[in-house]
Amino acid sequence: MKTPSQKLVWRTELVQILLIFILGCFMVFVFNSGLLNSSWPIIRVSAIYSGFMWLFFWKGNQYLINFWDQRISWLEQPGKRFVVGVITVIIYTPLIHILLSEAFSLLPGVKIGWGGKDVIYSILITFFITFFMFAKSFLDNWRVAAVDAERMKREQMSTKYESLKNQVNPHFLFNSLNALTNLVYENQDMAADFIRKLSKVYRYVLDNQSKEVVTLETELAFVKSYLFLQKIRFDDKLKVSFETEGYEQKMIPPIALQMLFENAIKHNTIAEEEPLTIEVYVENEERLVIKNNLQKKNIPIEESAGVGLKNIKARYEFLSQVPVEVLETENEFIVKLPLLSFSS
Repeated sequence: MKTPSQKLVWRTELVQILLIFILGCFMVFVFNSGLLNSSWPIIRVSAIYSGFMWLFFWKGNQYLINFWDQRISWLEQPGKRFVVGVITVIIYTPLIHILLSEAFSLLPGVKIGWGGKDVIYSILITFFITFFMFAKSFLDNWRVAAVDAERMKREQMSTKYESLKNQVNPHFLFNSLNALTNLVYENQDMAADFIRKLSKVYRYVLDNQSKEVVTLETELAFVKSYLFLQKIRFDDKLKVSFETEGYEQKMIPPIALQMLFENAIKHNTIAEEEPLTIEVYVENEERLVIKNNLQKKNIPIEESAGVGLKNIKARYEFLSQVPVEVLETENEFIVKLPLLSFSS
């Protein structure tokens, strides 16, 4: 049983066949205006013959083109596809002309010749028709290939971006557990308080890591909760200032700001005589600047892989044409994150 879509295809095909046949019947008078002065039997046979000729030339070549399209790609082997198409037309056209002429000649009182000129005219007309079919076939294949390539590119980008976002969760957990490990040996009561606060902060990570962007206001609220945990460890040895008023509705990737705070805390010495100072402010209304004084720890290379910063840069590549800027001087480490705006 045919499905509704199959029925529609067949119905469309039958309509096309009928229209081409009717067009072919009328075209005989265009090429032979004197035919109108002939008798009705001659007019009738000539019109029907012309209708079948156009039908076999047009639809027959269309079916042959579709046949070769499925076997030889225009995009991968355009030369071979073109040559095969031309040879097919040269063989098919005179063959159809001869067979159709012979078939009509079997009718009583009808004699249709298939001399050299008729064959040449038939081939020329068919080439004219198939030229547009070739062009349409090539463009259709090119368009499908272009659409497929763009779809695959988007799927690959989406997959890569999802992978980048999924790095955020274990990255945050790994660094938090490292901090907790150190704290357990220093102060068990403080470690217990740290765990309770951490559970609330981690909830934010779980809820927002799958999002592409969050408002700066949302991210700042999370970062301040995260800093509360760090204050348990470092007290006044960690100093942070924020100057972001008026830019709360700008967007950044979730957890990005917090990752930069983690990096600053992880890679710098924090002590009474050497406090870590982190400043967060907006530059030129378009970049969020995170700046800290530089007092590097001696961290083994395998522990200093820079996963957080690499992740942030890669995620911004998917979200903005403006890159993340990273500057390191003798005394400061600065990261500038583009502030994003998306129309609803």
